[in-house]
Amino acid sequence: MNAPLKITPAPVRKSIAVKVPQAKAFEVFAARIDRWWPISHTLLKSPVKATIIESRVGGRWYQIGDDGSQCVNGFVRDWSPPSKLILSWRLNSKFEIDDNVESEIEIRFVAEAPNLTRVELEHRITAVDGEAMRAAVDAPNGWPGILAAYAEAAEARS
Repeated sequence: MNAPLKITPAPVRKSIAVKVPQAKAFEVFAARIDRWWPISHTLLKSPVKATIIESRVGGRWYQIGDDGSQCVNGFVRDWSPPSKLILSWRLNSKFEIDDNVESEIEIRFVAEAPNLTRVELEHRITAVDGEAMRAAVDAPNGWPGILAAYAEAAEARS
């Protein structure tokens, strides 16, 4: 029996400008993801206590629930502060863990001025349900809404 054909749709590309220096833009995205990642975006049965990206290649991108449970969404493939972060993504279009999904998210932080950084996100997907996954992450509640929450957190005084 043949394995199902994996579909590789065009990547989802989003960009947003944040009024902070490049290093802060990277730091808020990677080290302070817990402050801005939507709590509704989880597979945990328990309320989310923390969302974490470990600061090294091979590190986990995961969530911890109030009950101590954990869910690993993916892993760090490239950790190049303050300019680039690449994360793997193990979720399918039904937002279930799926080890057959070959998906990654590349985030570039481009300094445009001392206090202005363009954040460029590209989500590349290879999966049996690739087109459905692309539609889900490109929807308003996907990357557009997530990046808006990130930008608000990055520009907040803290």
